[in-house]
Amino acid sequence: MITTHLSLYVAADVEQMAEQAALLMVEQSKAAIAERGVFSLAISGGKTPLPLFRLLSHPDWATKIDWANTMVYWVDERCVSIESEESNYRAARQELLSKVEATRFYRMKGEEHPEKAALDYEKLLQDHFSLKEGELPRFDCVILGVGSDGHTASLYPGDPAMAEKKRLVMDAYIPKLKKSRLTMTLPVLNNCRCCVFLASGREKNHVLTTALNLMAAPMLPAQMVRPHNGKLCWIIDNTAYQG
Repeated sequence: MITTHLSLYVAADVEQMAEQAALLMVEQSKAAIAERGVFSLAISGGKTPLPLFRLLSHPDWATKIDWANTMVYWVDERCVSIESEESNYRAARQELLSKVEATRFYRMKGEEHPEKAALDYEKLLQDHFSLKEGELPRFDCVILGVGSDGHTASLYPGDPAMAEKKRLVMDAYIPKLKKSRLTMTLPVLNNCRCCVFLASGREKNHVLTTALNLMAAPMLPAQMVRPHNGKLCWIIDNTAYQG
């Protein structure tokens, strides 16, 4: 039987959100390394995860995760150079990965042609997870944010990538942004052991009302992330909760 275990944490502010997310990550990492010898983590871009990255790089937290046995991947990436301030890799490297003992991280190459970059990253996942035809990677933990329009990763409402069933990674042109993105697909996100959503701000309230209703027919990208036989954890602040 396929089940999704939903947990909701309401924090006072983004700092408390970061601490709750960090605690969940530490718990998942210890369990994964004890069972399989490695912790597979997929992180997102944007501003939402930055407080979490900064907390994890703090001396009080930097050794709580066994970074030597952690493999870091990217859920999505902007199609820009790694020097660009819009680069998800650049932000994670600057705020976290350069400050902890992390050496096993595998970025999406946003500077390359989007279609090639997506296929290359898909091949990387197939190799790293030793996947056979039709199999999906199973990440131990995926960190996601959500936009006021309900998008998550780089999956936007109405995007053809939302209907993808076979591909692991897609390149997508986002008309409203007039930009291309690389993104993992829903089948990959829904195969993870634990998915942690972070959301803050009053403008997210109407999206959360929809996304947190597991009984409603899924319409928004964020609402369609429902890990099969995994944990779905939403960590939000008071303003997002109360609206």
